[in-house]
Amino acid sequence: MGTSQTRHSYSGQSVLERRAERRALFIEAALTVFAGKSYAKSSVTEICSAAGLSRRQFYEEYASREDLLMAAYDAAQQAARAAVATAAAETSGGSARELVSAGLTAYLAAMVSDIRRAKVAYVEVVGVSDRVEQHRLGVRDEWARTIEAIAANLPEVHTPACGWPTAMAGFIGALNGAAHHWSMDEQRPPVRALVEMLSTLLFALLIPAPAED
Repeated sequence: MGTSQTRHSYSGQSVLERRAERRALFIEAALTVFAGKSYAKSSVTEICSAAGLSRRQFYEEYASREDLLMAAYDAAQQAARAAVATAAAETSGGSARELVSAGLTAYLAAMVSDIRRAKVAYVEVVGVSDRVEQHRLGVRDEWARTIEAIAANLPEVHTPACGWPTAMAGFIGALNGAAHHWSMDEQRPPVRALVEMLSTLLFALLIPAPAED
């Protein structure tokens, strides 16, 4: 986009501001439509209706429904990353257990506080296409590196016996599986129960129990 376009304003908004607003509306609509009807059974027309925008505006922002699905997924992940970063900063200097609990609480609060976001992130995005799967696995690997970077510098933490990549792939697989099941359950347990269960798993990987004599 040229500089003259980015500076142009309409009703007090720049072109970039209006496009950001439209993308936010489309992502909000995607959460509603994909979570309510499923990604596979939804249409661009339904998304546009939920967003209050036109098909022309949709295709100015996204090449396809799949692109919008990935944008909604990424928006959820970005919110979770920001929440975890804040929790890590606020518990800096605390014990590994305090940091793990705070980080998982922040992550899950960001991802599952809105059930639509949870359904899109853990259910609708799975198995859509090779492209989406590769993107999802790339995000998983980013989270694995984030956890390793935070945990590896804590004095109580030991390198997992199977190595960081395998341990983190196992933990994040468990997290995604638990969140998937939780989001599909009609009688969902409180989020704190998820935090407690996942904290136990992560503690077992990072802070192994002392060997018995």
